[in-house]
Formats: sequence, C-alpha cells, structure tokens
Amino acid sequence: MTIPFDNSYARLPDTFFERQPPQPVKAPELVLLNRDLADRLGLDADWLKGPQGLEMLAGNTMPEGAEPIAQAYAGHQFGGFVPRLGDGRAVLLGEVVAPDGVRFDLQLKGAGRTAFSRGRSDGRAWLGPVLREYVLSEAMAKLGVPTTRALAAVRTGETVVRDASGRPGAILTRVARSHIRVGTFQYFAARNDRDGLRTLLTTLIDRHYPECETPLEVLRAVAAKQGELVAKWMALGFIHGVMNTDNMALSGETIDYGPCAFMDHYHPGRVFSSIDQQGRYAYARQPQVAVWNLAQFATCLMPLIGDDDAAIERASAAVDSFIGVYQGEWLRLMGRKIGLAEATEEDLPLIEDLLNRMATEKADFTRIFSALRRDPKTAGQEFTEPMAFDLWREGWEKRIASEDDPRAVMEMANPLRIPRNHRVEEMIAAAVDGDDGPLHRLMEALADPYAEDPRYASYEDAPKPDERVFRTFCGT
Repeated sequence: MTIPFDNSYARLPDTFFERQPPQPVKAPELVLLNRDLADRLGLDADWLKGPQGLEMLAGNTMPEGAEPIAQAYAGHQFGGFVPRLGDGRAVLLGEVVAPDGVRFDLQLKGAGRTAFSRGRSDGRAWLGPVLREYVLSEAMAKLGVPTTRALAAVRTGETVVRDASGRPGAILTRVARSHIRVGTFQYFAARNDRDGLRTLLTTLIDRHYPECETPLEVLRAVAAKQGELVAKWMALGFIHGVMNTDNMALSGETIDYGPCAFMDHYHPGRVFSSIDQQGRYAYARQPQVAVWNLAQFATCLMPLIGDDDAAIERASAAVDSFIGVYQGEWLRLMGRKIGLAEATEEDLPLIEDLLNRMATEKADFTRIFSALRRDPKTAGQEFTEPMAFDLWREGWEKRIASEDDPRAVMEMANPLRIPRNHRVEEMIAAAVDGDDGPLHRLMEALADPYAEDPRYASYEDAPKPDERVFRTFCGT
C-alpha cells in the first residue's frame, strides 16, 4: 500500500525537530485497529492488519515517503517552565493527506528514546496508558469532542520497567490534525528566535487558520477554538488532568490522555491526577487554566505583534475573548442537557442550582442527565436526598413546558455511556493478563454512546463503592 505523505513539518528548519527513526520492537502483535479512521485517512485497513502493516505500526519498518522526526517544544508543567521538552517517546512518521485533501499527522507513541528523552527514560510506553488513550480518545470522538484519534494499538512483545516492576510494552498510533502546541511557540520564544516564531506562525496558519493574516487574528481564532473545546469537556464532566502548555494543541483538539477521567459523583473541585496535589487542574479550574495557557501563547507572539502598550492591550483582549466564547458555548450545551434548545442567561440560575444540588448530594454527573432524558422522576434516585432533586424539578418542569420537544434535545446532548474509570481499569488489568475481551466489549459499548442499547446497560452503571477510582496516572 502506498501512503500519500506530504511532510510539510519535516521541510521546516532543523531547529524544529530531530530526525529520528523509531526503535524496532521484538514481537509486535496487533491489539486494536480503527477501521473507520483508516477509511478517513484513505488507508487500507486490511493491509494495516497484515504483516507489512503491523511492522509499520510497530515502527519496525518505514513506509515509502515517511520522514520520521521527533518534534521540539517547551512547556509550563504545573506552572513551572521547562525550556526543552520535545517528543521524548514519540516519533512523527509524516503527514498523511486524506482523500479530501485534509492533512493528518501520523505518530507512533512509545517508539523508543529520542534526542528529547530525559534522564533514564527508555522512550517506551506500557500497555495500560496506550489502551487508556485509545479508548478515551475514541470515546471523545464519538461524543462529538474535537480530539486526537487512535489508529492502532500494538503490543511490542517486550517488557518495560515501571515502578520497579515489569509491564508489557505497547505502541499507540496517534492521528492528529497537527502536533503544534503552545509549547512549540514557547520553545522558540525562550530562545529569542524571531525567525523561528515567524516560520511556526506561518505553518500554523497554513495548517489550521488560512482565514487569518496576522498574529492577533490567530490568537483570537485559537482562543475561540479553546473556548468551544473546554466548554464541551465541562458539559461531559471530563477532567483533562494535565493542562500543561505543551498539552494544548493549537488545532483545538484534545491531546494527551494521561491522568484524565470522566467524573462519577459531581463536584467542581474534583481532581483525578495522582500528581496534581494542589488541584491546579481540577474540573472547575479548566477554563481558568485555558486562559492562563492562552496568555503564554500571547506572550510568545508579542515579538511579532509589537511591544507598545496598544499592542499589549490588543493581545490581552484577544486572550480574554476566550471568556465570551466559553460562556456562550457552556450555556448552550448545559441548556441542551436540561432540554432547552436555546438557553438564555435567564436560565443560568436553573442550571447552576441543579449543579449545586448535585455537588451537595453526591449525584452522578452522567446518570443525572441521562435520567432527565428518559424519565425525570427517577433522577432523584441519584441523590442522597431525593427531595433535593424534586424541589429543583418543579421549577424545571415549568421552564420546559414551553419547549417543543425537550426530550429530543436531551437525547442528543446527554450520553448514556462514558468510559468510566472502573471500566477502564478493569479493561487494562485484563489486557495485561492477556485477556482483551473487556477491552473489545468496552469499545463496543462506547461506539454509539447516545443510543439506547440494552446489551450495554451495565456500562451505564456507576461504580460500586469498592470499584471507585479516585486517582489516575500519567501515561509513562
């Protein structure tokens, strides 16, 4: 099979990357292949499943036209700036041009050490984080959230050492509109490389924002994309967990599924990342962090915008434009979750009252809204004190009485199934033991998360007390 590569990033100056082939693995074995995504890319799924395709997905052979590189970037990690990060365990094979002309990065994650690997890092990934990212990213796509995608997951036949224990190695094939991040701009800004910044901005415009001509226009466009994205996270109870600037893709896609999670019991201060001890990336703080990250992006662009007071004010206004976009999208999405086709600011107290009651009464985020779309009278069962919901329901029923078809609106806004933490952990544990059955069943259950399907009713259940997972870990 010939893959239609056109590698614009690899044609940039060498300061943008290190040329880096993947390191071969011992005994690759295909775990999952995303046929739908293969079709979107114009790739032959049957070939990918065959011996030659498997060798490519494992990094053992390179297809014609590939130009493998490890990208350079910097980043603020939990608020602390690191001037040189880069792809320490990922290799970008190249850019695939899909049949409709859209360009996608094809990256192998867990492909071995690179020039950007730090310390004693082996550049590899183990099976758990690979399967987590595959499941979570594909679930997000099915939920309608802009995201990187997973084309394949491959066991390597090798053991990687984590926490003094050996775990099965794996490689994820990640597909993205690009891997240009806030941290990519920070890499060149930290080096006072104005030419590099100009080149990177031109690349970003060509790749994602052809309607823009100036740095300020790009900043506003990126802020709008991020506002829409974070609002979608919030409306699904999703917590990214590690919103470092190197994990903000300027395409507006969700990237990096390390310590991420969907909430069970709703609480605005919920944190799942095992390393986020201060709650920097808690659920309710995600919009605030997005603005902070955009401010870092704006700082990088200032040499191209200007350094006078007027330029600074314009850049600040562009960053702050995130707020209006986010608030409008959040209100629209949350309004639809309670059956309002066009929510207004007058509906904010009704929405916020429900969320406050959910937090106090430890209600399950997804199950509350799925109950609203099915039978609102049952939603109170998700509260420790059902009367708290019944009091809210009285006002809600009066509000939706004038709506044409609130149930139809809610059916499109409220998923029945999400990749719950306990199901993901159950799947990983089984896969480590060589049983991929739970993985395939979970993928089937999440294939159409908004549709009623009695076959997957158990995947709608909240975890039992002894099944709850309160901490997730970075995908190392």
